[in-house]
Amino acid sequence: MKCEKLDVWKKSARLSADVYKAFSTCRDFGFKDQIIRASLSIPSNIAEGMEKSSLKDQVRFLDIAKGSVAEFATQTYIAMDIGYVEKNVGKEWIQSADTLLAMLTKLQQSKQSQL
Repeated sequence: MKCEKLDVWKKSARLSADVYKAFSTCRDFGFKDQIIRASLSIPSNIAEGMEKSSLKDQVRFLDIAKGSVAEFATQTYIAMDIGYVEKNVGKEWIQSADTLLAMLTKLQQSKQSQL
């Protein structure tokens, strides 16, 4: 897969695994499902987009991944506020989300310049 070479994919997949592990014992299945789905959506959309032959499609899937980053960050803030995630862990996740967003934006701009 082309995505395996991308640092943004590697970083987002690691984050998703961390989120999954952190919520493994959470009994709030609705919240747990939502935050895990958002985190899984980031590397999944990067992977799907990079396998598209059209640059326009690649850019579109990177845009979807960016939306998933924002969704995940929002849920992380809420998880910290309600005590589901320790503040220090949540802050690390938010910092990772900011980094991923910057990386995705740069990759997306690179792809757009090739259109």
